[in-house]
Amino acid sequence: MDWSSVIVNDTTLRDGEQTAGVIFTLGEKVAIAKALERAGVPEMEVGIPAMGPEEQESIRAVVAQCEASRPIAWCRMHMTDLDAAAACGVDMVNLSIPVSDQQIKGKLGRDRGWVLAHLETMIKTALEKGLEVALGGEDSSRADPEFLLRVIERAEASGARRFRFADTLGIMDPFTTLQMFKRLRAASGLELEIHAHDDLGLATANSLGAVLGGATHVSTTVNGLGERAGNAPLEEVVMACRNLYGRHTGIAPMALAAVSKLVAEASGRPVPANKPIVGEAIFTHESGIHVSGLLRDPKNYEALSPADLGRCHRLVLGKHSGVASIVHACNALGLAPGEAQARAMLARVRLHAGATKRPPTDADLRRFFDETRSVAEAIETLDFSRPPQAAS
Repeated sequence: MDWSSVIVNDTTLRDGEQTAGVIFTLGEKVAIAKALERAGVPEMEVGIPAMGPEEQESIRAVVAQCEASRPIAWCRMHMTDLDAAAACGVDMVNLSIPVSDQQIKGKLGRDRGWVLAHLETMIKTALEKGLEVALGGEDSSRADPEFLLRVIERAEASGARRFRFADTLGIMDPFTTLQMFKRLRAASGLELEIHAHDDLGLATANSLGAVLGGATHVSTTVNGLGERAGNAPLEEVVMACRNLYGRHTGIAPMALAAVSKLVAEASGRPVPANKPIVGEAIFTHESGIHVSGLLRDPKNYEALSPADLGRCHRLVLGKHSGVASIVHACNALGLAPGEAQARAMLARVRLHAGATKRPPTDADLRRFFDETRSVAEAIETLDFSRPPQAAS
């Protein structure tokens, strides 16, 4: 296996659409699939064929558009699901089955023996239909680890190529995930995929832990869409793997903003301004200390280069600005305040920010410059060569 790379299996069109209240039209699904493919996403989970004719139509439309990316259908362990998937034109399925005792008993009313026998039957049936299989272990994070190893062993013996470890409830931490995947990797030659949910805000961290532990594949969604708190965000996983570990996904960083915007509009879920990687304000600076450092050398406060994402730093003026910020902003407008005038302007900027809760416009800044010109003129008239007179 190539341990220098990570394969992303994006499930925006499946798990992303399972976000409460989110529905993608056929046209939106095709547009999202095209955008993901252009960005370099190698695999995408494109839907659930068992949902019916309308879903199957959208899956076929997406499959017809996929040239470089591999479309995968999500299926239950039902024969009818496999038949529907095969009719949609995919060549790989994610066959999902609960593997925790809680769900085996509480959801299916079955036992462990039934799970092992049924997954073997269904994997072999899928192979007979010409479908490659990723076995999805639902609720893997609550499964007995010893039973999980038996599931993976049976899946591999039955002909599956991959096991998807699903942290269905988002309850894991990256340290436990790392150790779990080390154990799974040592026990199996299957491809291993992490499917992390973000209920504790750890989906990206858990995905990275899995990668370091031996996962070959990571399941993501654009902007972190998904059930409840969502899934591991595509943009975060791609950039973290690249910047922290040198693990490449083949996905172009400069394409992430466009994909994010497209999915945000289609889903009706706006991207927060401070959302990592794709947020509008993540390269915006106000703090005087930070701005001064950036102006001297961007690397002083730059762990992630905005140029890699087709972005640039943006400096704004506000309550926390310093003199260097004022001078820089004025110079950009062709204005050249001295230090005393810049300090007077800074006072005006801070008052403005407190009163309006927004940065000053260029017109505001020009007005502040004009209004504080007298400060500069007064300073220039002072004669500092004469000693101050003593008070009488």
